[in-house]
Amino acid sequence: MNEGGRPVKAAVFNAVNEPLTIEDIEVAAPTGREVLVRTAASGVCHSDLHFIEGLYPIRTPAVLGHEAAGVVEAVGPNVAEFAPDDHVIACLSVFCGHCERCLSGQTQLCTQKPQRGPGETPVLSMGGQPVQQGFRLGAYGEQMLVHENAIVKINSDMPFAQAALIGCGVTTGVGAVLKTAKVEAGSTVVVFGAGGVGLAAIQGARIAGARRIIAVDMVEHKLATARELGATDSVDASIEDPVQKIRELTGGGADYTFECIGLKAVAEQAFEAIRPGGTATVVGMIPVGQSVEVPGAALLGEKKLQGSNMGSNQFKIDMPRYIEFYEQGRLRLDEMITKRGKLEDINEAFRAMKAGEVARTVLMHD
Repeated sequence: MNEGGRPVKAAVFNAVNEPLTIEDIEVAAPTGREVLVRTAASGVCHSDLHFIEGLYPIRTPAVLGHEAAGVVEAVGPNVAEFAPDDHVIACLSVFCGHCERCLSGQTQLCTQKPQRGPGETPVLSMGGQPVQQGFRLGAYGEQMLVHENAIVKINSDMPFAQAALIGCGVTTGVGAVLKTAKVEAGSTVVVFGAGGVGLAAIQGARIAGARRIIAVDMVEHKLATARELGATDSVDASIEDPVQKIRELTGGGADYTFECIGLKAVAEQAFEAIRPGGTATVVGMIPVGQSVEVPGAALLGEKKLQGSNMGSNQFKIDMPRYIEFYEQGRLRLDEMITKRGKLEDINEAFRAMKAGEVARTVLMHD
């Protein structure tokens, strides 16, 4: 068992729009409330692509990746919740537990996320130099050294690939529907984008009891998957105006819409597509520096535009519940995994994502 301090493989991000390179990095040993996790599976999420393309800043070199499941290898002296051999899901919504947001129940908005200070040994290093740990996780590495408030224990019979999806895409999409927007049974719901997060949002709407669920995308095979997972209708935005079509299908506008891509124009379409009194929720990561604009007069119709951070999660409670949904057959995760690969396939996974070929690629480390 590697308890930290020895080289492990990781996909390292060195420069914007450059391929990630597989390198040997050192992972520090756990101290305090830290836990060393052997990464078993990592989902390749579109959020990482935003950093690779320079749409969001991060210091380099860095190990990205934030959608992961694995096995505890070692724990710090102050850890009581976990022990070696525990199976866990990681979450980027690491929280301190004592700031105002945490004490208000909004742990996903924690303002004092725990991390090592500048005078301490860096979590990750390479050749004696520190390496940035993306999202305080660094899931594109064979090991993750994380705070105990960044993981949740799961049953050992839960498959790692499916568990990894719950770490971000599922929690973000399902949570946006059930927790951020609080979709009501019998509502009409539109989901813009049928990638991993969008497919999760569609399933969240189905679980919530929406009577009509409309998927919007520009790739037919993604719309087909959306229909398989619960969409009652689909709109191909490459050949028709989605807002006009949504208004036709819903008789004037949807009760709830969800933008699951991260594009300014689509977020504005999501707002246009709601009825008076409806709610549009932006789930995708709009690039830094871009603004979403809505007609001021439309606000007089009590239309709402809101954001969602990781599905407004309280992940130590939510993720075990989502696993139960999966075990009951209500949340279908197998169909969301389009392809599996190894760590060395990371750049191909991003290519396939950009080309719209996959819902999710999962990298298996075992």
